[in-house]
Amino acid sequence: MALADTERGVSSCGDSGAPFSEIIELNVGGQVYVTRHKTLIAVPDSLLWNMFSKKSPKELARDSKGRFFLDRDGFLFRYILDYLRDLNLVLPDYFPEKSRLQREADFFQLRDLAKRLSPRVTMRSPSLDSRKSGYITIGYRGSYTIGRDIQTDAKFRRVARITVCGKTSLAKEVFGDTLNESRDPDRPPERYTSRYYLKYNFLEQAFDKLTEAGFHMVACSSTGTCAYTSNDPNEDKIWTSYTEYVFCRE
Repeated sequence: MALADTERGVSSCGDSGAPFSEIIELNVGGQVYVTRHKTLIAVPDSLLWNMFSKKSPKELARDSKGRFFLDRDGFLFRYILDYLRDLNLVLPDYFPEKSRLQREADFFQLRDLAKRLSPRVTMRSPSLDSRKSGYITIGYRGSYTIGRDIQTDAKFRRVARITVCGKTSLAKEVFGDTLNESRDPDRPPERYTSRYYLKYNFLEQAFDKLTEAGFHMVACSSTGTCAYTSNDPNEDKIWTSYTEYVFCRE
């Protein structure tokens, strides 16, 4: 069996005194990886570089099948190995294990990788630091008519009014002069209101304002009702919907 492994060029349970072969099998926390020797020694002075260039195979721990054993997180090691292949870091979107991967990078003495994974400290302007966190809810009622032939007329998505709910100071900061306060003119800055509305009827314009102020959407919901224009069920149907979008700034 040792002879077969040597012929395949796979470092497994062969002669412990022989140099490392080109292809190496690893058992990392129960996960098996197969890679090239040059990949493991790609970063000088790293832990793997010291293991597979400064030591001999007989000095390294092995599992019952002769694979070199590392008692580390087997799932996260795939990203360590990917980094060693071309020294680039590519992570999935919304990767929740970044802090744990940084810990693995520190353990394997991959300083550049650990630096890339460390939380970035950025200088914020005083104007950004003074911005308050909170929520703003945008609501609107829209209506459209469906005729006898199930054809939607030009009134589709007619928005009657865009309402603004939230803390008064946040609403004024975001929407400024485009905010109509006539229904609740004397509301104190730290009080909440659901009576403001905008002076325009374009939802996208409201979304742009919120985005520029550092808000992002976290939830939305919608309801709808149907009514006839007359008692005749063959007449046009008027659909009315109410939708709310919740935005947050942390």
